[in-house]
Amino acid sequence: MSGSASIDMNTLPTVENRTSTAAVPADDLSWTVVRMRAGERIVVNAPLIAAYQAASSRHSIRALKSDLEAFDLWCRRHDRTALPAAPETVADYLDHRAEKGSKPASLGRYKASIAKIHQLLDLKDPTPAPLVKLRLQAIRRRLGTAQRQARPLRFKGPVRNVERDAPRGLNVRALLESCAEDLPGLRDRALLSAGYDTGLRASELVAIEVEHILEAIDPEARLLSIPRSKGDQDGEGATAYLSPRTVRAITAWLEVAEIAAGPVFRRVNVRRCKARAAVRGRHIDSISALETWDLRKTLSKPAVPARVAYDVGAGALHPASVGSIYRAMIQRAFDRGALPDLTSDDLERVLKGISAHSTRVGLNQDLFTSGEDLAGIMDALRWKSPRMPLAYNRNLAAEQAAAGRLMAKLG
Repeated sequence: MSGSASIDMNTLPTVENRTSTAAVPADDLSWTVVRMRAGERIVVNAPLIAAYQAASSRHSIRALKSDLEAFDLWCRRHDRTALPAAPETVADYLDHRAEKGSKPASLGRYKASIAKIHQLLDLKDPTPAPLVKLRLQAIRRRLGTAQRQARPLRFKGPVRNVERDAPRGLNVRALLESCAEDLPGLRDRALLSAGYDTGLRASELVAIEVEHILEAIDPEARLLSIPRSKGDQDGEGATAYLSPRTVRAITAWLEVAEIAAGPVFRRVNVRRCKARAAVRGRHIDSISALETWDLRKTLSKPAVPARVAYDVGAGALHPASVGSIYRAMIQRAFDRGALPDLTSDDLERVLKGISAHSTRVGLNQDLFTSGEDLAGIMDALRWKSPRMPLAYNRNLAAEQAAAGRLMAKLG
């Protein structure tokens, strides 16, 4: 086979005895493949592995590597063979992950990762075996298949009419108004406002660059070019709308942060300098030429007030930081009394459900309550399947359905 190499995997370092992974490329799948526990000599088609990596996003490759390394580690600890894996091995592994708390959706991903590596190595795929299907079906029956949904961040909170009702509960408007006018506050206001307007996922939101912001027909608004997204791996591109509110927030952040090109949303390092009282020393006329005192220690020093300095990074925020920024904004708004409807207990419960996906869910629900149809919602949030928008609106749909409308009238 051209470009293939026969590798005896049992002679290579194992996951357990590897002392450092610093030199292992995070997105190089071949490093993981050749270290997996194999029961026979495996022929690795290097061009096929390289082609798969070129056709996949870095996030997908890292997720596959993580799944395979976890599966391989379990196989070694239980004296099982990972490549090729037996159906019983896969079924037992999925049972093990379920007992450790993995949800059915995650188990489906683990199963798909095991299937993918067997396909790439031209090995018999164990996952279609009846034993694997029935054991996974039993897990789903026992645990249920409902996925935990991120708590929505709606613009005015849980209201019936987005246009006319006053904000209540947790709402985006209160969070935006509670942002400070310092660099972190300007960055956070722009980030949340853009996240709500566009419904972008965290990785897509932090990938926004100044060059992606385009002029719109409305001189106060802008259009956002989205070169690539999770649902657009081929890079066909899409466009989102940025409201005048968001344009003002982004403009203020870029001006103060002195960002003219490159990533819009960046890390802000805060340096806090303590105050220093005035130091009384000797007057310079009292120091003779023979004395050797350090003049810096003998002359008076003025008082230095406390100050805060900011350093703006050159690179984009990490996607994992978006959720924590949203949670910090909610905590600050609560501390300032901007969320009067929430108690301390409410706040604790709310924070547990907030993630970077909360703005996407919130925009989806606001579009639904404002009367937009499914096609319009799918187009606005760039969904190719109706499954997720319907799932996000399940509770609202029940409230606005026939039974919900009747019960509201009956009081």
